[in-house]
Amino acid sequence: MISITEKTLQDLQFPTVLETISAICNTDIGKQKALEITPFKDKETLMQALMQTSEYVSSFQNNNAIPNHGFDAITHEIRFLAIEDSFLEVGSFRKIATLSSTVNFLLTYFKKFEDYYPNLNARALQVEFTKDIIVMVDEIVDKYGEIKDNASPDLLNIRRSMNAVRGKVNQSFGTALAQYNALGYLDDIKESFVQNRRVLAVLAMYRRKVKGSILGSSKTGSIAYIEPEATLNYSRELSNLEYEEKEEITRILKQLSNYIRPYLPLLIKYQDFLSDVDVIAAKAKYANRINGILPAITENRRLYFREAFHPILLLNNKLKNEITHPQTIELSQENRIIVISGPNAGGKTISLKTVGLLQLMLQSGMLIPVHERSETFLFDRILTDIGDNQSIENHLSTYSYRLKNMNYFLKKCNKKTMFLIDEFGTGSDPELGGALAEIFLEEFYHREAFGIITTHYSNLKILANELPFATNANMLFDEKSLEPMYKLALGQAGSSFTFEVALKNGIPFGLINRAKKKIEVGKVRFDKTIATLQKERSKMEKTSQTLKEEETKAREEGKKMETINVKIKQKLESYQELYDSNQKTIYIGTKIEDIAEKYFNNKNKKELLGEFLKIIEIENSKRKKASTKESKALIEKKKEVIQEVTIQVEEIRKEKKEKKLKVVVEKPKHILKVGDRVRMFDGKAVGTLDAIEKNKATVNYGVFTSKVSLEALEFVEAGKSK
Repeated sequence: MISITEKTLQDLQFPTVLETISAICNTDIGKQKALEITPFKDKETLMQALMQTSEYVSSFQNNNAIPNHGFDAITHEIRFLAIEDSFLEVGSFRKIATLSSTVNFLLTYFKKFEDYYPNLNARALQVEFTKDIIVMVDEIVDKYGEIKDNASPDLLNIRRSMNAVRGKVNQSFGTALAQYNALGYLDDIKESFVQNRRVLAVLAMYRRKVKGSILGSSKTGSIAYIEPEATLNYSRELSNLEYEEKEEITRILKQLSNYIRPYLPLLIKYQDFLSDVDVIAAKAKYANRINGILPAITENRRLYFREAFHPILLLNNKLKNEITHPQTIELSQENRIIVISGPNAGGKTISLKTVGLLQLMLQSGMLIPVHERSETFLFDRILTDIGDNQSIENHLSTYSYRLKNMNYFLKKCNKKTMFLIDEFGTGSDPELGGALAEIFLEEFYHREAFGIITTHYSNLKILANELPFATNANMLFDEKSLEPMYKLALGQAGSSFTFEVALKNGIPFGLINRAKKKIEVGKVRFDKTIATLQKERSKMEKTSQTLKEEETKAREEGKKMETINVKIKQKLESYQELYDSNQKTIYIGTKIEDIAEKYFNNKNKKELLGEFLKIIEIENSKRKKASTKESKALIEKKKEVIQEVTIQVEEIRKEKKEKKLKVVVEKPKHILKVGDRVRMFDGKAVGTLDAIEKNKATVNYGVFTSKVSLEALEFVEAGKSK
C-alpha cells in the first residue's frame, strides 16, 4: 500500500508543480482537482493515469486532436436537484444541456479513435451516453436560454393574449399622445418611461386636464408623468397576464426539474468526467513544457534516471534563458545508497530533490523530464529530511526535530522505501552527531532501503566507501576557478573545498593557516587528498571527453579509408583484367608475326592454315561459352575500364606537361640569336640556329636543316645537350 506523507510533498516542492498544472486547467473544478493531486495508492490506477496523460500528449503530434472539453460548472444545479420539490432556473437547464452535449461528443470521439486513445476511451466507457437530457431541455428552452412559447398550450395562449394587449396599449397611448400634443399640454420630450411603463410628459400647469394616473414628476416639478386612462386599463390587463405567464413558467420549470432529477447521478458523473479530462489535458500540456515522457516502470528494484531535469528549475531557467544541467542517477540492489559530498552551492540538494520530485510526480500520474531509456519502480514510501525544520510550536531545535524525524524513519524504513536526507548529521557536535548519523546510515543500509544523502562528514564518506552496496558521489568543481560544474560524478567522495573557497572569497591566507592548525592534521590531509583526487577526476573527465571526440573522428576517418580502399581494390582488379587481356593480345600477335614470317619464307599455305587453326583451338579451349547478356556486360565493363584508364593516363600526361612547362617558366628566358645551340621543347636533337626570319627559325642539324617556330625552341648551354 503506497503511503506518502504531506511533509514529503512539502519538502520536495510538490505543491509548486500542482500550482503550475492548476493554472493550465480550463475550468474551476479542474483547477481545484489539480491542487488536490496526491500519489496513487495502487499501481493499476497509477498506470491508467500515466497512460491517459501519455495518450493526450500524443494527440499534440498526430492529426486526431482531442476536441474541446471546456464546460460551465453545474455544482449549484446538482445541489438544488438533490432537494426534493426544488426547481432550477431556465439558464441552468441550458448549462445542463450543453454539458451533456459536450460529454456525448467526447464519448463518441474516444470510441471512434479507440486505437489511438485506448485508456482515455476506457475512462469514457465509465459514463453513459444518452440524448434524453438534451431532448427534454431543447423541447422547453431555446438556444438563447429562454422558455419557448410552445413549452405548454397554456403558455402559448397567455403569450398570444399578451401580444394582443400590448398592441392595444401602444394604440391607446398613441391616440392620447396625439390628442394632448395637439392641445399643447405636453413638454418637448412628449413621453418617457416610469416604473417600466410608458407615460406622457405633461406640463405641470395642465396636469389636471389630462385623464390618467400620475406616476411621478421631474426634479424641478415642471413636468408630470401621467399614464393615460385608456392605456391604464390595458396595462392592468397586461400585468395580470404577465403574472399568469410567470406562474405557468414556474410550473413548467418544476415539471422539467422533476424530469431531469432522476439523471442527477449521471450529471455528477458527467461533470466529474469532464473535470478529469481537464486535469489530464493540463498534465499533458505541462509535460510538453518540460519535455516529459513516461519511463519504463519495472518490478525490478532499480531506479535509473538518465539526463534528469528538476522541472521547477527547468521552467524558471527557461524564463531567464539560462542553462539547466541534467543529472544521471542510478540506484539498484547492488548500489542502494548514494552519499553525495562536496562544497555548498554545488547542486547537491538539487540533485537529491530532483530524484525525489520526479519519483513523486511519476507516482502521481505525471510524465517526467528524463531520457527515454530511464526506468524506475514504485516505492511504498518516500521519506524526506530536507532543510532547517525548527519547530517553534513544540520548542524543538533543529537537531531535536531531526532526531524525531530519524525515529520516524527507523519505524517506517524497509526495502520498499526511499529516503532523502539533506546535510545528514548536522545540528549537533560534529564528532557525536557524525557518529550517530553513521549508525542511522548503517541501519537504513541493513534494511535494504534505497536512499540519497548529502553530507560534509568524513566518517559518512568513509562508511559509504566501506559498505559493498553503497557508493560515494560528488558534485564536480572546476579545479582552477572553483566554480561548480553542476555535474554529479559517482564513485568518489567530494571535498568541501572549505579553505580553497574561503581563500577565493578574500579571507586572508594567514587566517586560513591559523584555522588549519586548530584542527587535526589527519583531517586536513584527508580533505586535501579528497580535493586533489576530485581535481584529478575533473581533469580526467575533460581528457576522457577529448579522447571520445578524437575516437569518434578516428572512426569516421577509418570508415572513409575503408571505403577508399574498397574502391582502389575494385579499380586494381579491373586494371589487372585489362592488363591480362592486353598481354594475351600481344602474345597472339607475336605468334601471328612468327607464322607470317614463316609463310613469307616458304609460301606454304597449308602449313599457314594449320598454324592458324592450332592457335584458334588453343584459345577456344580456354574459353567458356558466355550468354549474350554476359558478353554484353563484359564488353561494357571493358569499355568502362579502358575509358577510365584513358582519362587517368591523360591526367598523368597533363600533370607531367604542366610540371615541365612550370620548370621552363621558372627559368629566365634566353633571347635566341644566330649561332646559338637549340633544340625543340619536346625533342632531343640539338642543332645550330642559322637564321631568323620574323617568327621562323632555320636550324642546322649537320645532315639536314629544318624550319620551325621560334617559340618551339629552347636554348641549350654548352655541355648540356643531353
